[in-house]
Amino acid sequence: MRKEGAQERYLKLVDEVIARGPFSAEWDSLAKAKLPEWFNEKRLGIFLHWGVYSVPAYANEWYPRGMYIQGTDEFEHHVRTYGSHERFGYKDFIPMFRAERFDASEWIRLFRAAGAGYLFPVGEHHDGFQMYESELSDWNAADKGPCRDVLGELRSAAEEAGMYFCTSSHRAEHWFFMSHGKEFESDIKEPLRQGDFYWPAMPEREPENWHSTPAPTEEYLLDWLSRTAEIIVKYRPRLLYFDWWIQHEAFAPYLKKLAAFYYNMGKSWGQDVMICYKYDAMAFGSGIVEMERGGFEMPKPYRWQTDTAVARNSWCYTDSLDYKTSRDLIITLIDTVSKNGNLLLNIGPKADGTIPEKDCLILQDFGKWMSVNSEAIDGTRPWKVSLEGTGNIRQGAFQENAEVNYTSGDFRFTARDGVVYAICLACPEDGSFCIRSFASKTDLNDVGKAAAPFRGLLRRVSVLGYDGNVEWKTDPEGLLVRAPGLYSEFPVVVKLEV
Repeated sequence: MRKEGAQERYLKLVDEVIARGPFSAEWDSLAKAKLPEWFNEKRLGIFLHWGVYSVPAYANEWYPRGMYIQGTDEFEHHVRTYGSHERFGYKDFIPMFRAERFDASEWIRLFRAAGAGYLFPVGEHHDGFQMYESELSDWNAADKGPCRDVLGELRSAAEEAGMYFCTSSHRAEHWFFMSHGKEFESDIKEPLRQGDFYWPAMPEREPENWHSTPAPTEEYLLDWLSRTAEIIVKYRPRLLYFDWWIQHEAFAPYLKKLAAFYYNMGKSWGQDVMICYKYDAMAFGSGIVEMERGGFEMPKPYRWQTDTAVARNSWCYTDSLDYKTSRDLIITLIDTVSKNGNLLLNIGPKADGTIPEKDCLILQDFGKWMSVNSEAIDGTRPWKVSLEGTGNIRQGAFQENAEVNYTSGDFRFTARDGVVYAICLACPEDGSFCIRSFASKTDLNDVGKAAAPFRGLLRRVSVLGYDGNVEWKTDPEGLLVRAPGLYSEFPVVVKLEV
């Protein structure tokens, strides 16, 4: 529930915490922050897009914007299904967001069984509805809709189960997100004041010019700063994630201030914490590089994270999801980890708090695979050769829909504790592998980007999850491995003890 003077108190606290240090609101100071050690060990996280937009369950989580843009499919659907925007606007979905079947502990059991080590529910999306108890706005899940502190319940359940709790704020884009409702007769109309659900609903540019959308006012930027500080104080996230519009130059001084406050708060808790950011929102080294729906062709010397969803066309639950296969998503995890990254895998619960059946099946497939092969993922580092074969992703964000035909000659490598894991992305039908990076003589140009041929001593070769006798030998072509009768629809891991 909104309280008088709450924003001023949070802003004062931000200044006080920064003054005590050790981090100041400057990039050179923030770049001294340490990556949390657990982020090296836990390589799979679960992202959650769940909110009021889960009620209409149409198109995607940008429905609250699209429904107010005349001529769009979302606009026509809204009028056809709910009537005029003046009579039934986005705010009228809130009482329908009841979450009556939401059980945080059940969700966490499912995520833990999938092999995930950390949780990343969205705290506030572009629509401006807070999924947590707030003193800065009445438009939150504790006061309306479910009338439950969703973020708080998830944090308690996650930490009780040994998962690291993180959260995200997508509030930055709310500056313009609801603006098109002012262009015709709707429930979005002036006067709009700070604290109103739809405020500020300012004009936006065309999508290709979003970077030049007029800068937010100081009033809005201070609102953003205080809201994010409230999340940090109340929920102590181990990582904090910001969506893309945070790189608008107007946010820079406020983002530096927020980062200094957050990193100092982490020190006061006895923890290293860090911000995940996209594009050039932060100075390199002051946070974790985030690559949305994409990745890198080769490994990076720094830790990074990719976030992607189980569906190609939405982050939230809808009635028309285009699901990826479990195999494709597991390959994404493997490819990312081999290149020094983490995977943040998003699922979208239904408005009633249940996890859709197909999301559950994907998580169950992850669980089956990780129960056998997690030692090749968690706690590993890139090997001197990252990949082998011709199949590779296209580098960059939003590149994941590019078709890649992986074969039994495509491998990704990870390593730890004197073990190299050669992960075959397409299990050969006859159970026979040829790992060319372990040839007795390696043609580097032929193998790929290897730093040097393997010159160590192989002590033992095995295949994780395979009970039969593994035959192996090295020759100038490669390490020849034979596991009769082996077959899996998912990638298989050859464990090489050296």
